[in-house]
Amino acid sequence: MAGVALITGSDSGIGKATAVALAERGLDIGITWHEDEAGASDTAQEVRAHGRRAEVRRVDLGDAAAGGAAVHQLADALGGITVFVNNAATGHHDAFLELDLDRFRHVLEVDLLGAFAAAQAAARRMVAAGHGGRIVNVTSVHEHVPLRGAAAYCSAKGGLGLLTKVMALELAEHGITVNSIAPGEIATPMTDAEDVDPRGEERPGIPLGRPGDAREIAAAIAYLASPEATYATGASFVIDGGLLLMAAQANQLVTG
Repeated sequence: MAGVALITGSDSGIGKATAVALAERGLDIGITWHEDEAGASDTAQEVRAHGRRAEVRRVDLGDAAAGGAAVHQLADALGGITVFVNNAATGHHDAFLELDLDRFRHVLEVDLLGAFAAAQAAARRMVAAGHGGRIVNVTSVHEHVPLRGAAAYCSAKGGLGLLTKVMALELAEHGITVNSIAPGEIATPMTDAEDVDPRGEERPGIPLGRPGDAREIAAAIAYLASPEATYATGASFVIDGGLLLMAAQANQLVTG
């Protein structure tokens, strides 16, 4: 592959693993960060170690419009955009009855409105260039199923999942594919498991018995960015160790 990939929230976790995976495949990388500047610098160093260019920008998606502005800045600096990965996200654990409106609004601002603004900016650049492109939105298994205490997060990820399908439908005529990756539990800072080998962590509720590795998600994103994935669009690729298969099993265990 060749070209330019922009990945939001690429200072750690899935975003960082994706930046490195795409650099290994020959793409120059645009990196964004919000709180972890050192992590973003480390990602850039790894990208450059693979002989690719890296540009870094700080972005606070608490102001959704900042996502679009960052896309344009990075695309200008790197000379275009071939692949865009919407990865940056936040979340809170609050019971629905106690969830504050401002807290709910903030999660939607970052996870849905910010993702929309960034993806729209990327798509506009791709359409203007006339060479097609790839957009991958990182959602969650909670694009598909609810989670207690995560009303805002589930609302945002569910919305992003359906936005993915609308984008795919409207952008197909421009040669742009749009898909979502819906991870289950992955060993990242968001799950307080950075630098832990997930293969040594037991998760009895997951059929494969462990959390996922960020590099496993990055490999799936790299596939969707590759020439082999030209016919995949509008789909949600669930990568969760079989977690979503457990609903009937859980009921069977409870009822006997």
